[in-house]
Amino acid sequence: MRVLLIGANGYIGRFVADRLLADPAVQLTALGRGDDADVRFDLATGSPGALTRFLDAVHPGVVVNCAGTTRGGARDLTRHNTVAVATVCEALRRSGCGARLVQIGCSAEYGPSQPNSSTAEDAVPRPGGPYGVSKLAATELVLGSGLDAVVLRVFSPAGPGTPAGSPLGRLAEAMRRAMQSGDGELKLGGLGVQRDFVDVRDVARAVHAASLSAAQGVINIGSGRAVRLRDAAAMLARVAGYGGALQELDGPPGAHGGHGGHGSTGHTAHTPHLRPAIGHPRGESDQHAASVAFPYPDGCGNWQQADVRTARDRLGWRPRINLEESLADIWMEAACRI
Repeated sequence: MRVLLIGANGYIGRFVADRLLADPAVQLTALGRGDDADVRFDLATGSPGALTRFLDAVHPGVVVNCAGTTRGGARDLTRHNTVAVATVCEALRRSGCGARLVQIGCSAEYGPSQPNSSTAEDAVPRPGGPYGVSKLAATELVLGSGLDAVVLRVFSPAGPGTPAGSPLGRLAEAMRRAMQSGDGELKLGGLGVQRDFVDVRDVARAVHAASLSAAQGVINIGSGRAVRLRDAAAMLARVAGYGGALQELDGPPGAHGGHGGHGSTGHTAHTPHLRPAIGHPRGESDQHAASVAFPYPDGCGNWQQADVRTARDRLGWRPRINLEESLADIWMEAACRI
């Protein structure tokens, strides 16, 4: 089986590539913008016709799209997350290869959920920010394309390679700095939110399973268990051997978290010397971080938990790696930074 992997150098794409390369029955071709891709092609600017010609030449049986971006304004998000997927769908429709499409979606497409609920695939999506909107539009393009396609809605990926700007990445970096400087107290904000963390290697296994299956539509990929970020911080402290105190700067983010966390909460707004919240987005100045708490800027509010029964029933997939192991790998990388 020849698989065309788009976005092989991304956070999820790297592990998908490793998983597919480990299957002796798979012939993998990587397409991307980087010099190390087998074929250089920019989905955001390239034409469907050019991609169609490449598909006809390579004739893959499966196309896996891991490309996209989580950062930038609405225009960049639309170009890289939506227009790019439109290009893939149109090229596949024009091509004679008849390839199956596996699209990587995300839980931000759902938006905020009711506390203590599990979100199933039939939930009405209400994304709370431009990133979720751009990914939801991509999903709708795939579902309406008429192609043999499946969208894997990945909840909060964790584990090795976790971006330093993500909440867990920022948490590990804050702890590394505290240990390096001998701080006996680590002050953190935005720890009240609860997310469904799933290891990126388990995500790669799900992509592999989806490539081999006949399942179509949307399938959630998560652990099926929401974890409070405060508990993840305590777990990371145990893994790292940090014996200091973890002081939370703000209380529950409440309604502010439902729109990407752009409201001030708790005590942070009046304490300019405190550290920024873990969820504070990259690109904002530290002075804004000091005056406003950003609990978790994904537009998903205080709670998300996946209903993963469809992945079990249709893909034969279950998560294998627990959060403690994921955090240990995140910490190993953080501890090695100079």
